[in-house]
Amino acid sequence: MHIEDSIDPELTGASEVSERDIPAQLPVMAVRDVVVFNYMILPLFVGRPSSVGAVNEAMSRDKLIMLVAQKDAATDEPGIKDIYHTGMVCMVMRTLKLPDGRLKVLVQAVNKARITGFVQEEPFLLADIEVLHDEESPEIGVEIEALMRNVREQTEKILALKGIMSSDLMVILNNVEEPGRLADLVVSNLQLKVAESQSVLEILDPVARLRKVAEFLQKEVEVSTVQARIQSEAKEEMGRSQREYFLREQLQALKKELGDIDERSQELDEMRERLSKGRLPPEVKKEGLKQLKRLEMMHPDASEAAIIRTYLDWLLDVPWRKSSKDRLDLKLAREVLDADHYGLEKVKERILEYLAVRKLNKTSKGPILCFVGPPGVGKTSLGQSIARALGRKFYRLSLGGMRDEAEIRGHRRTYIGAMPGRIIQGLKNVGTNNPVFMMDEIDKVGTDYRGDPSSALLEVLDPAQNNEFSDHYLNMPMDLSKVMFITTANMTDTIPPPLLDRMEVIRLAGYTQEEKLEIAKRYLLPRQIKENGLKISQINFADEALLRLITHYTREAGLRNLEREIGALCRKVARKIAEGGRGPYVVSNRTLQGYLGPPRYLPEAESELIDQPGMATGLAWTEVGGEILYVEVSLMKGRGNLTLTGQLGEVMKESAQAALSFCRSRLKELKLKENFFDTLDIHVHVPAGAIPKDGPSAGVTMATALYSALSRKTVRADVAMTGEITLRGRVLPIGGLKEKALAALRAGITTVIIPEHNKKDLEEIPKDLRSKITFVPVKSMDQILKMVFR
Repeated sequence: MHIEDSIDPELTGASEVSERDIPAQLPVMAVRDVVVFNYMILPLFVGRPSSVGAVNEAMSRDKLIMLVAQKDAATDEPGIKDIYHTGMVCMVMRTLKLPDGRLKVLVQAVNKARITGFVQEEPFLLADIEVLHDEESPEIGVEIEALMRNVREQTEKILALKGIMSSDLMVILNNVEEPGRLADLVVSNLQLKVAESQSVLEILDPVARLRKVAEFLQKEVEVSTVQARIQSEAKEEMGRSQREYFLREQLQALKKELGDIDERSQELDEMRERLSKGRLPPEVKKEGLKQLKRLEMMHPDASEAAIIRTYLDWLLDVPWRKSSKDRLDLKLAREVLDADHYGLEKVKERILEYLAVRKLNKTSKGPILCFVGPPGVGKTSLGQSIARALGRKFYRLSLGGMRDEAEIRGHRRTYIGAMPGRIIQGLKNVGTNNPVFMMDEIDKVGTDYRGDPSSALLEVLDPAQNNEFSDHYLNMPMDLSKVMFITTANMTDTIPPPLLDRMEVIRLAGYTQEEKLEIAKRYLLPRQIKENGLKISQINFADEALLRLITHYTREAGLRNLEREIGALCRKVARKIAEGGRGPYVVSNRTLQGYLGPPRYLPEAESELIDQPGMATGLAWTEVGGEILYVEVSLMKGRGNLTLTGQLGEVMKESAQAALSFCRSRLKELKLKENFFDTLDIHVHVPAGAIPKDGPSAGVTMATALYSALSRKTVRADVAMTGEITLRGRVLPIGGLKEKALAALRAGITTVIIPEHNKKDLEEIPKDLRSKITFVPVKSMDQILKMVFR
């Protein structure tokens, strides 16, 4: 309460405006956070155009204006529905125009009034008003006198609690003998809500109004009592803290004079300064100061002191609010990606799309990309290029073989040697909270009694909840939404479905021979020449030699073995240079075998000719890329047994059974007797028996090889096939078409039979690959059998 602010010292001598002087129409001005009562004099700052217009209109007429409270203080331009209709007619006593265009006005309340209708709304409110009068007060009896005395005493108590007690104020209160005026005087100084003050203003019965004020006073007394107690306690605490501060400063001064300032004191002072001045979230700063206070009270040799010191170091080193600035230049990013990687257009387009969105919406959350493909296709190096294109720091975390959930979430501080998880460690190492964070081998995360790391990764890789990631060690929410997470995997089958659902999968199938040749010339050769201490002028690689190196010395979807072979060539040349040779040394088709020995691989078409019935060429997908799959079938006299060899999985065995059933249903086409299959044994073998093989896509290959053996027709050597078979001979779709097509190209196969439903996947295959291989979509085995035999 501030009664002094609203009582004019010369209030009793102020001139009053009679009722007949108040016109029937007045300009209306809405005021925020205040309800005006009778006899109040208050200054107002007027800035809204409508309010300035209302004041100017009042000054041009009779200086009278209607002040009403607005219902919501946040409304900038209140309309008719946003204001109360009961207010005060006020006299504008003084106006002052400020440099910023606002007006400072001093007004005095004249009479209570009610708005009965509005004449205009623009440019300011003009309304018809009705002057209101308080009901006639009854004679002041014992009850009313007791009520007025109670209001004065409660007011005096509140003033005493707030420490603004004054004998002059009490004289003013004691001199007011009218219940209505006493109520207005007191309530105008209570810290009430606008709606509560307005409810008092609208009561015309003076005694009822005073009773309402008494209720509010009782509530204010209770609040002021509690507030006074809190202030007293806070003052005592502040006094104790100040004493401790001065004593600590005096102790430091004494130690300085004596030359006895120890390293521990300096360390604690540095921590306190970093906590106070560092850019830390409020809750982190609060926890840090709390732990620092505990550390100061401990003996330096206590075991827990080291734990708290380490914890404080982590709190201060984690980049809570330190970010690197994104380089949002799409043209430059494209140049960086093209310089680092050849091809991979789909991946580059996705990164440029991310940059475009980031440029238009800086608050967008980072995507969770998952690069899936065989080893050596450039998944990890692609993450480094993305970081360079964005201008961000890069951190790589390998998840292969991880089985402990604490590796992600950290250890609780109750354990000896507890540390934060690898996520927080990575952020500390790079020093920013928005790096490109690569998680390699996410498909190889394990599970044991120590928890499930893949479940912990759900929170990390979920954009909807990783803004409050909680590490068990720090026990503070960390915002990971600015981090761009990239994961890599060789296959998606072993990734838990909930985790896979949070990631955007981008597949990298492998490279064609032409792409490998170009990558070797642009990246692999210069890097290996430099790493082996050579100069470009000392060694010369012919394109034919590189192509032969790709086809006869390596067999892979990626580039690792190719780079190893190039490194081996460079080492042999380096030895010659070191022994005194001058060079340049030329690596050609003729000299290649002299450097590396005989070819390790012959193209499958040369080494595995399909030259007799019962053989067929299929295509298989593995986690290291596509492979050629040969199926052989032999028929022998027996009792109708089916033998399967080649370390086949359950699914592939079922495919062989389905292929046999299909062939048995075609006895007429094969011109065989009904009991033919009861007199012979069938042996189906898939070579490379040491390698486990599984999957349904070899079904059509097995059926073709079995049909070839039964019909004694030889399958064309230049045709390979893939597809799942049904008992009725329908061909169902498969996956990994691009990888299988690359394997067929490496084997020199020119025709590949695919299921009809896989036609849509041909768009993902490069044009140069489609120009070298003829893809034949089929719906049934009958179509295959018409075209595969010589």
